[in-house]
Amino acid sequence: MSSPWLLTVKDLQVCCDPALLDFEDTSNLEPLPGLIGQERALGAIKLAASITHADFNLFVLGPGGAGRHSAVQTLLEIEAANRSVPPDWVYVNDFANPDWPKAIALPSGTAQPLQKALEALVDDLATDIPALFESEQYQSRRSAFEQRLAARKQDAFEKVVEKSQGRGVTIMRTPMGFAIAGVRNGEVIKPDDFSTLSDSDRKAIESAVSLTEKDLEKHLKSIPRVEKDHRAAVALLNAEMAEQAVNESLETVFQTFGAIEAIKPYLASLRTDLIENAEIFLREGNGRQEGPFPAARARIHDEPAFHRYAVNVMVSNDPATSTGAPIITEPLPSLSNLIGKVDHISTMGALVTDFTLIRSGALHRANGGYLILDATRVLGEPLAWEALKRCLETRAIRISSAAEMLSLISTSTLEPEPIPLQVRVVLVGDALVQLLLTLYDPDFSRLFKLAADFSHDMPRTAESVGLFARMVAGACERDGLNPVSRDGVAVLIDVASRAAEDQGRMSLRIGTLWDLLREADFLTSASGKSVIDASQIAAARAAAEHRADRVRERLQQLIEEGTLIVATSGSTVGQVNGLTVTSSGLFGFGLPVRITARVRMGTGKVIDIEREVKLGGPIHSKGVLILSSYLATHYAGEVPLSLWASLVFEQSYGGIEGDSASVAELCALLSALAGIPISQSLAITGSINQMGEVQPIGGVNEKIEGFFDTCKAAGLTGQQGVLIPRRNVRNLMLRHDVIEAVSKGQFRIYAIAHVDEAMELLTGLAAGKRSGNGDFEDGSVNANVETRLRDFAYALRDFMRPLDMDQGIASDE
Repeated sequence: MSSPWLLTVKDLQVCCDPALLDFEDTSNLEPLPGLIGQERALGAIKLAASITHADFNLFVLGPGGAGRHSAVQTLLEIEAANRSVPPDWVYVNDFANPDWPKAIALPSGTAQPLQKALEALVDDLATDIPALFESEQYQSRRSAFEQRLAARKQDAFEKVVEKSQGRGVTIMRTPMGFAIAGVRNGEVIKPDDFSTLSDSDRKAIESAVSLTEKDLEKHLKSIPRVEKDHRAAVALLNAEMAEQAVNESLETVFQTFGAIEAIKPYLASLRTDLIENAEIFLREGNGRQEGPFPAARARIHDEPAFHRYAVNVMVSNDPATSTGAPIITEPLPSLSNLIGKVDHISTMGALVTDFTLIRSGALHRANGGYLILDATRVLGEPLAWEALKRCLETRAIRISSAAEMLSLISTSTLEPEPIPLQVRVVLVGDALVQLLLTLYDPDFSRLFKLAADFSHDMPRTAESVGLFARMVAGACERDGLNPVSRDGVAVLIDVASRAAEDQGRMSLRIGTLWDLLREADFLTSASGKSVIDASQIAAARAAAEHRADRVRERLQQLIEEGTLIVATSGSTVGQVNGLTVTSSGLFGFGLPVRITARVRMGTGKVIDIEREVKLGGPIHSKGVLILSSYLATHYAGEVPLSLWASLVFEQSYGGIEGDSASVAELCALLSALAGIPISQSLAITGSINQMGEVQPIGGVNEKIEGFFDTCKAAGLTGQQGVLIPRRNVRNLMLRHDVIEAVSKGQFRIYAIAHVDEAMELLTGLAAGKRSGNGDFEDGSVNANVETRLRDFAYALRDFMRPLDMDQGIASDE
């Protein structure tokens, strides 16, 4: 077994020497606009942006603040600038099937002019058609048709009258209709006189009346046919006049847009429908010039009756303002915001709609370009993920409501024609989301073939330090900040190493660094300086920590007051100071906690009280089981483990997760078994494996600083310190006050590799090795533990032996 290391000041932090930086401030450097250390991720983004094959959509994963969004936006903008502007998309009415609006692709910059042109067309026709039908030309031609109708009807009637007169009867008009009567000597025969006539005369008159009735009936039946011919003639006249007005108004539209092949069929059907429905313009147009101040040109196209002739612009790309392919970021990727929707208007208690109420979604606007979405938000919106996958699979945007997708409604509604889709979707999320999608959604790996994995950190070398300085220069130039002095850059490098928890690496979560830099720039400007130096960055860092430090400060106060019981002096059996990391929002800090163990004879069970009350997480429970295994296999292997033990984090009322306290728990348990007190001046952290080796843990800096703050408040004695895993030494980037205390001998930090080293430091006794006969050295910690476990085993054996109830002595059987 090796000996524990007492760490020196040089082990506790690696600082960047400003003298090694060959510039005065970042204004002397060439700015680096991009990121450093992310070549793997940037390569994936470039491939996704440039490859034209379908399904090479991209999932961007990595830590927050690593510059994922800015990198994606920058690289997509470079590729998008080399692409052509995508076409405009509009929905127009299908006059034959109004419930199925047609989607038409137009050359970029055409949709809005076409919409305005058809609006002007409707407004013009609402004025021109009524004026044309009120013109003298139309009225004279219409009058001729009316006169012709009247003449035809009169001529036919007169012929019937002439035939009746030749038969000796006449046709008379009465209030009740037509009446037929005989005539003699030019006078109508009265009923009384008719009865005095001879039978032959009466029969002749009756026969003549019957024939005349038939002729009159035939004439009357012919009138609807004559009127129908008249109406057809008038309709032809109206169509001719309407066609004249429509052709004149459409001439400009055809001249402007007639060369576009995609729109020719629609313009032809539009012309036909305008001519067939000219009466709409007669009704609306006649009422538009009422009032004392008639409008020179009313907005007739806004009336619902004329929506059938509107153009619903879904996507418009003006070549004058649009350059390259679109890049759309949708912050709220709901179902309707992604694929669009069909709005409704309440009219007389009913919801009505038409194709002008179709609204575009992010996929429409990104068609032909790129769509950036937050993966967690898409998955959190009902049906949005399924709709997105359907659009990518079918390569078409089909607008559907949530009710339709869930088959909750069966009413008739609009079914807009799907729009062909060509888009590259970029999802930004974390590694867990990508893993879950890969495992549980078989479509994900097929639709998102590329992943851009952003690194958390990068090696801290002379080359990377130089690139980091240039990246700081680029951030200052981009955000309009004051330049940073070289000692300020050195501090930022140390902050990046602290964030990476590694002396040889730098964190690439640059979002936090840039926030710190912006705050330091504010302090610099407020102080009247023009260069950000190390003091301003340190002040900004201290201010940021102070704003988030309320919870940590209050918990330390509770320890000082004795409400939270943590001892920093003395020795106690079965009790050790463990170290935890607590988070309040984005700010994490270390806090000591008392861990205690109690033992007695039992059946080999180690009780984890945190797990029993469901406050311990699975990893913490795993650590307790591992230390139980170490205890059972390392001591008194020839006898059963006859132990009952309990472990608990005292005054812990929240969840506990992680195995970083398993070494501390094992030390408390060994102390309780050996009956040897543990120094309360020391705290310990580290995880244990089944061989007793101490493994590295996270948050080592915060843990050391948390116990240091507690000891400092109680008074530094020079005996206080922390035991950390030896493999965590490279992770140390401690605060300057901790390093100063270590340099003065007021605080100590040990690095250990085995639990035996921890017990020697905590108890002041030798841990003990097995001699040739297999026993531990007398008086050692391990010897005391093994003796106690054997005593438990023998006591349990004696306790479990059956007694002879008659003799009251132990039976040999």
